[in-house]
Amino acid sequence: MAVHRRPVGQAGPKGLTETGVVRVRLLEGFEVSLGSRVVGEDGWRLRKAAGVIKLLALAPGHRMHRERAMDLLWPKLDREAAANNLHRTLYAARRVLGSDAVRLREGQILLCPEDPLLVDVETFENTADAARRSRDPAAYRAAVDLYAGDLLPDDLYEGWAQEYREESRGTYLSLLEELAGLYEERGELEPAIESLRKATHVDPTREESHLHLMRLYAGTGRPHRALEQYERLRQALEDLDAEPNTQSSRLREDILAGRVPILRTPSPANPPAAESPGRNNLPVPLTSFVGREREKAEIGRLLDTARLLTLTGTGGCGKSRLALASARELAFPDGTWLVELAALSEAALVPGAVANALGVGEQPGRPPRPS
Repeated sequence: MAVHRRPVGQAGPKGLTETGVVRVRLLEGFEVSLGSRVVGEDGWRLRKAAGVIKLLALAPGHRMHRERAMDLLWPKLDREAAANNLHRTLYAARRVLGSDAVRLREGQILLCPEDPLLVDVETFENTADAARRSRDPAAYRAAVDLYAGDLLPDDLYEGWAQEYREESRGTYLSLLEELAGLYEERGELEPAIESLRKATHVDPTREESHLHLMRLYAGTGRPHRALEQYERLRQALEDLDAEPNTQSSRLREDILAGRVPILRTPSPANPPAAESPGRNNLPVPLTSFVGREREKAEIGRLLDTARLLTLTGTGGCGKSRLALASARELAFPDGTWLVELAALSEAALVPGAVANALGVGEQPGRPPRPS
């Protein structure tokens, strides 16, 4: 089903925040949306109005001191001129997003202080952190899939955006390299190679990715591919007036001399040890659960900040399987526990069902929860 989004020029009195979550996209381009209402890069009367929203979306807590914003947006202007520009810019931003979306409070500029705000690069970074904690290739793939492209590609000449862009790209490349390492540990060499190929495509000068890829090519009986990879690295570095380091050159010599050992994949009788799922009472799945990595990553991200999360959808769409698959991959210090409530006819029975699932014995004269 195709979804057509209606561009927004002017917001109403309360703007985009009137009905729900505001989403800000910064990867591969800039866009602010709520449902079908969208403001793209060209939907702002003042370019700096879009700039201040980008700054706030990237800032910790989505807030920034007005003086800092002035320094970043108008570094060459004096205080008075920059302050006047900021006043006009905030007015223009409110005209697009609504008066509730952009606030000035005690010298701080705040983005959506009263409404839910989701920023794609923030979701990407949080999902990357969760993947690194879990050491699960599926979680890594979910994080990698969230990286749609470089951050704010239309702001290449904005100095303040460069640091954020390099940081998010660096996280993406590191995830690909770490994922390749996890695959190699499990003996899954072709997926490891594919991850490193993606990394070298995004950054042709990233020598550690080329080096790892050369070793995998040589170790899987493809020395010619390894030597071709070295040549790609050499040419990429030549454009920067540099050359491969000693480690890369030595590996090339070892490949030419046939000194790189063939990598062995684990035999079926000795598969790689699986990650411990932690304490739980979850049912063993009868079939494998494939796909929906983004949904699982989003569930993990939301549970980092919420005590209760409800999955909704039409009957048979897979809510229960998604919930159970996500629960198996999440790592909580006290484990993960399933409480079946479908058979209960009264709300008063819920505490007892929870206690039974957790193995908490009832004490005489004391209910499972205070009355």
